[in-house]
Amino acid sequence: MRLRWMAVCGVAAVVAGAAITAAQGPKEIKVAIADAKGADVGTATFKTVKSGVQVKIALKGLAAGPHGVHIHQKPLCEGPAFTTAGGHFNPDGKKHGYQNAMGHHNGDMPDNLNVGADGKGSATFVLTSISLDPAAPNSLFLNGGTSIVVHEKADDEMTDPSGASGSRIACGVIKGQ
Repeated sequence: MRLRWMAVCGVAAVVAGAAITAAQGPKEIKVAIADAKGADVGTATFKTVKSGVQVKIALKGLAAGPHGVHIHQKPLCEGPAFTTAGGHFNPDGKKHGYQNAMGHHNGDMPDNLNVGADGKGSATFVLTSISLDPAAPNSLFLNGGTSIVVHEKADDEMTDPSGASGSRIACGVIKGQ
């Protein structure tokens, strides 16, 4: 009888473990990024890591120089201006930029993405202010999802609300699977 009880408890533990894993959301999600004409300009990959969420961005076909990249609050990318993406993802209600003494938006990146003369650029950041867990208050899947937006100019990491980074030039929708 004791052996049967241990087997039942073991199955319950495995089932509970599976439920916890499922509740944590996807471990990784890849997002296509397009410009205002709908052309493919790259991807962003979001991956849960020990210290937060790793965001790996690879872009192509953009003007050379630094570009601000942010996570925005709505899962919409209607061109040409991508205003449907809403403001920056900010469930913590802070100001813009890592250099802002009042804290930064959850969707702010700690640096700009630099695009070379060949039109290509990449960057990898680890953000501790976001989550891929649908149940978390800082989940990228809140209210149906979010978006990632590339801006025409560098983010000054301080000016509220968008770091003086200029127009939105590319966008990708972030949704759970």
